[in-house]
Amino acid sequence: MSTASRLPQIAGSLIARLPRTVDARVRRLAVASLVGQTLLVVTGGAVRLTSSGLGCPTWPRCTDGSLVNTPEMGIHGFIEFGNRLLTFALAAVAVLMLVYLWNLRKERKDLFLLALGLLASIPAQAVIGGITVLTNLNPWVVGLHFLVSMALVVIATLLINRAFGRTGRYATLRLPALPAVLRPVAAAVALFSAVAVMLGVVVTGAGPHAGDADAPRNDLDWDLFSHIHAVPAYLITAGTLFALVLVFSRRITGPFRTAALLLLAVTLLQGVIGFTQYYNGIPALLVGAHMLGAALLMSAATNAADVARSSPQK
Repeated sequence: MSTASRLPQIAGSLIARLPRTVDARVRRLAVASLVGQTLLVVTGGAVRLTSSGLGCPTWPRCTDGSLVNTPEMGIHGFIEFGNRLLTFALAAVAVLMLVYLWNLRKERKDLFLLALGLLASIPAQAVIGGITVLTNLNPWVVGLHFLVSMALVVIATLLINRAFGRTGRYATLRLPALPAVLRPVAAAVALFSAVAVMLGVVVTGAGPHAGDADAPRNDLDWDLFSHIHAVPAYLITAGTLFALVLVFSRRITGPFRTAALLLLAVTLLQGVIGFTQYYNGIPALLVGAHMLGAALLMSAATNAADVARSSPQK
């Protein structure tokens, strides 16, 4: 029998070995997706904060004559190309996730579609990244690149919750009943988190860390938008504190209380970092920490809202 004629048999054998239930392999890949998307935010921040935004001056190649960075390009080329390379690693994780979910694509369409969304974002991110380079790091395009990463953090967080059976239609974890008011409060906090991140993009586009000495700025009032950026942060804190007071006063335990505590911790940390960088000349290291905090904030807010939405009401 020729190799070509055996291909259907080989494919069938491989498919038969793929999971028919959501097992540890699927869950590990879901976690890897969130970790990878968060790491992409960090490396993207490193590109900007080390002025490596044009370390690879062309796209899709790194230079006109090389697909990868060359020794002559120095550390900036290494940092920029490393960030591009991470995108391929995330694509591999997304493809592997879809492969492992193949036998579950109808039964667990929720997981399959979330994983498909992560994979579909890879070319979109690559194109936006290319436009960023070709427009000499236009701050609005750079901001869009960051916001897509934030959306992917949200999707990856939902993927983890579904894969571990915490939330969604196929949840296996029994969640305690919550006061009905907590569902809209958690949703509002998640919305305020998204608004805070979007305003943070505007502030960054007006600030000094452009990614390259010759990159344009958005010419907005950095100080004014820094104060506007703080408003949704105050609302996030107030909403989270309200949720926690309600939860502790009624002695409610379980995943939502843990999610709200985690959200409060991330929010307060972001606040400390934000105020510290504001009053200390916006040092690059703190800006990078604030970008990491933005990813953690979006994940924590999404998790809290998702758990609240899946919990029974009383």
